[in-house]
Amino acid sequence: MKISIFWVFIFMLISLKMSSQQPAIQGRLVDAITDVPLPQVKIAIQGSFLETLTNTDGTFSIGVEKTGSDEIILVVSRAGYITKRLPLKITSENKDLGDILLRPDEFYERSQQSTISLSESEILSEEGEFDNISGLLQSTRDVYLNAAAFDFSQTFFRVRGLGSEYGKLLINGVEMNKLYDGRPQWSNWGGLNDVQRNQVFTNGIAPMEYGFGGLGGTSNILMRASKYQQGSRVSFAGSNRSYSGRIMATYASGEKGNGWFYAFSIARRYAEEGYIDGTLYDSNSFFASVEKKVNDRHSLNFTGFYTPVTRGKSSPLTQEVLDLKGRKYNPYWGYQEGEIRNSRIREIKEPVLMLNHFWQVSENIDINTNISYQFGEVTNSRIDYGGTTSVELDGQQVYLGGGANPDPAYYQKLPSYYLRFDGSENFEAAFRSQNDLVENGQLDWQQLYFANHTASQNGTNSIYALAEDVNQDDQLSANIILNWKLQDNFKINSGIRYSAFKSENFARIKDNFGGNNFLDIDVFAEEISGTPLILASQSDLLNPNRLVETGDVYKYSYEVNSNLAEAFLQAQYYFKRVELSLTGKIGSIQYQREGKYQNGIFSENSLGESEIIDFLDFGLKSGLIYKFSGRQNIEFNLGYFNKPPGFRNVFVNPRQNNEIVRDSEEEIIQTSDLSYRYRSSKFNLRLTGYLTKINNAAEVSYYFSNGLADLGNENTAAFVQEVLADIDKQLFGLEFGSEYQVTSTIKLKAVASLGQFTYANNPSLYLSSASFSGPKDYGKAYLKDYYLAGGPQRAAQFGFEYRDPQYWWFGSTLNYFSHGFIDVNPLSRTSNFQTDYDGFPLLEYDEEIARELLKQEQFDSYFLVNVVGGKSWRIKDKYLGFFVSINNLLDKEYKSGGFEQARNSNYRTLREDMDRDMPVFGNKYWLGYGTSFFGNLSLRF
Repeated sequence: MKISIFWVFIFMLISLKMSSQQPAIQGRLVDAITDVPLPQVKIAIQGSFLETLTNTDGTFSIGVEKTGSDEIILVVSRAGYITKRLPLKITSENKDLGDILLRPDEFYERSQQSTISLSESEILSEEGEFDNISGLLQSTRDVYLNAAAFDFSQTFFRVRGLGSEYGKLLINGVEMNKLYDGRPQWSNWGGLNDVQRNQVFTNGIAPMEYGFGGLGGTSNILMRASKYQQGSRVSFAGSNRSYSGRIMATYASGEKGNGWFYAFSIARRYAEEGYIDGTLYDSNSFFASVEKKVNDRHSLNFTGFYTPVTRGKSSPLTQEVLDLKGRKYNPYWGYQEGEIRNSRIREIKEPVLMLNHFWQVSENIDINTNISYQFGEVTNSRIDYGGTTSVELDGQQVYLGGGANPDPAYYQKLPSYYLRFDGSENFEAAFRSQNDLVENGQLDWQQLYFANHTASQNGTNSIYALAEDVNQDDQLSANIILNWKLQDNFKINSGIRYSAFKSENFARIKDNFGGNNFLDIDVFAEEISGTPLILASQSDLLNPNRLVETGDVYKYSYEVNSNLAEAFLQAQYYFKRVELSLTGKIGSIQYQREGKYQNGIFSENSLGESEIIDFLDFGLKSGLIYKFSGRQNIEFNLGYFNKPPGFRNVFVNPRQNNEIVRDSEEEIIQTSDLSYRYRSSKFNLRLTGYLTKINNAAEVSYYFSNGLADLGNENTAAFVQEVLADIDKQLFGLEFGSEYQVTSTIKLKAVASLGQFTYANNPSLYLSSASFSGPKDYGKAYLKDYYLAGGPQRAAQFGFEYRDPQYWWFGSTLNYFSHGFIDVNPLSRTSNFQTDYDGFPLLEYDEEIARELLKQEQFDSYFLVNVVGGKSWRIKDKYLGFFVSINNLLDKEYKSGGFEQARNSNYRTLREDMDRDMPVFGNKYWLGYGTSFFGNLSLRF
């Protein structure tokens, strides 16, 4: 039905006859330094629908429509080069501009920094709480989005309050967002900066040629051998952020004999530890692309890249630990034989292979067919301290052993733990714990080996082991994209895509710390619903009391299968003053879990296949641009579409069972934005207002909680899976960006973002756990008007750039951030908060005190000063460039994010904790970097 509506719309537009003879403008784009022809340069007529790209030899030809004016402005732009605006007189004859020189844009090199920031966000959290869409913005020339990508991203600022799951990242037209959570895995192409320079970015829900796009914008990285500028580039970089050094080399052949093109790039990034203590970084990157131009109508391109990376993670910290150890402290690491060893290692090894066919059916019809295959694994390590030995006592089988949590910042090892009871403080133990944390405070690897060695001598199993959670993904994707220019002012884009996804998920022993076998049971399991503890403890009833060694799978094992199909259709029409677009999509996605283990607690719902869960994917969006003149216009976009959930929010506890989130459904997104733009050769301005409503969202979280009510016993603690469903969010605000070319060498810029991102309703909440039978429904979580977490909601910038004619340059920005908020604990905002363990109301509950306890923490506002500068030299036909950027020049300490611990989910326990001088379970925080630098030396030839 929806597709037929589009075709009616299209044929109505086709029926409007327009025809004219147009003069053409032609020319050739070359690098101002090396005189090498520049492919993939965008040529556009300002205020017009018409645009084109230069060919592999740098040439172009673009028609000029008849207008009421005898002058046009030709806009020439390419990533990494300074945009040119050329005023031209219109005549009835063709105009040849000859060679047009483009000067490299030294400030573009700041894109290196945003790539680093993306890596940092992944180091901070594998679940992506700090993930944003700044990686999509590197190619845009918009001054506001540039600030968001390069200056604001260090604070994990989110454009329009959106995480990267709401944006789309494509490579050669193939979507790279993961089906697990909807986010791009940035590390899959990390370190390949040189071959990512050809990008096409679409802001928000504006129309784009490769698909329906995402709410937060869409970026398509073109990795075709024929689209790279001929030549070589080598660079050396140093930094104190996520890595300390980088070496990179890239070569692009240009067109060789018989229509062949080649491009290769390799890179290495490394650090014993980054800015945060103990965060090692070890990455190699490989890229190859080969393209064959079969004839004038057909080209075949192969692209492959592999970027294995190993990174050490860091931990969020309470204020107590921050006061004692500072913002660089990281409890995840310790010295082993004089070497830094981190217990939380993330390894990503996922090669990507692509085959692309480009068919120019006619002058006005292009068809692009793509096939992509991605495979490999992602692992995240952790210390398992639940090693036990099965023994028989009094005729019953029991499990003895288990170790203490080795985390040096574990709450039971902090001073606040020994001072938690008024009148019964253990000051001596508090002093010792504080002194131990201050003087050492790192993971004691030797103690782990010693404990296992002692157990081995006593004939018992290992107590400690280094485990890793493994995701082995295989994804095959294919799509076909049609671009059809029916008339000079009317075109359609359409496409279909399909993805088949399979993911193997399991835990694996990585290091047994020199001990004997490790017993594969759940040491924290409890006897529930009549299930004997000996059975409830089993990870797999088919292999009870299994002993595992290094390299063996244990704990859990399951497979995810998913299939996605989608089609889109878009029509764009251009009038003299108006541009119209209408886009629609329809598709579906399905998930199924297959358990490989029969879990002891969930014996009836863990082994074998779950039911297949289907979600509909549909949407409509439209856009309108009205041009007052060639310099001024307004843009309006309106969208209504849905977003199916990722796998992580469909199953409640996939590691142990097939339980599906109740009434799981698609998110419904309603969004609109209105922009005013002014462009001239000296002054550019954009002012945008936006409003987005997201309904029916669901989030699954995992944590250990105290103070759970109505469990039927006085034990109120459990490890739970929290399902927060029917979430409505509202995001609205203003974006402002302007830049003014004061002189030929000085540019001023000003940027502001005023946002308000809140929960718009009171969603429902229920818990599932191995500690109690069946889900526990806690009704509404009263979150309405609480702020959404995820970086500052307001930001502003004032800055300048200076470009000297002698090829040295300098810039600085003053950035202001405010309205950052803690991520609240939803369970504390339910009926559980005021209910005792027996299900009756708490007698001591005080509403005024409760309101103060549940008040959302707002972080302090702060200013950050960033500077960047460099120099470049032309050495015959070679280009040598150097730059240094310094972020947070004044070394400001600030909180970039954090969350409330869920340990205290009850009024009684939370009040007791907050009444202490130092809470035992205070909020945990992520702190931004202090003064950091990035320096780069490059040679292009």
